[in-house]
Amino acid sequence: METPLPHGWKPLHFDRYDGTTDPDEHIDMYTTQINLYTNNDAILCRVFPTSLKGVALNWYTQLPPESIDSFGTLVWRFTAQYATSRPHHVTSAALASLRQNDDEPLRTFMERFAATSIKISLCRESPRDMDELRARASCRLHSDGGTLRLP
Repeated sequence: METPLPHGWKPLHFDRYDGTTDPDEHIDMYTTQINLYTNNDAILCRVFPTSLKGVALNWYTQLPPESIDSFGTLVWRFTAQYATSRPHHVTSAALASLRQNDDEPLRTFMERFAATSIKISLCRESPRDMDELRARASCRLHSDGGTLRLP
């Protein structure tokens, strides 16, 4: 895309994506940074390869010419390509099966346990939007007799 960059454009500063970590997190970081300057679709596409390195950059350079018509398409193709790099969904069963290694200090195990436990969602099904979240909270508040209690 031959879209000029905005006046005063400065390169973005964050770790470039190499294909081994969560692609959704990379997209979030990229769009958060670039939206400080612009939300122009063509610029989002033009600057995107500067956020890549290694096999991810190689993947991008191998895309057929004119195969990307919007940033949404680019995001879809990128996240589909690196979907296997997304973190696994952690459940309470994974936490229950976590064991201390024979040569692992207790402090190290406890840190690993804590890091795993914060990845577990406390709700069975995430709310679709803020309205559903408010409705659930209201139901919970009313079912507890109007008193808010900490677990």
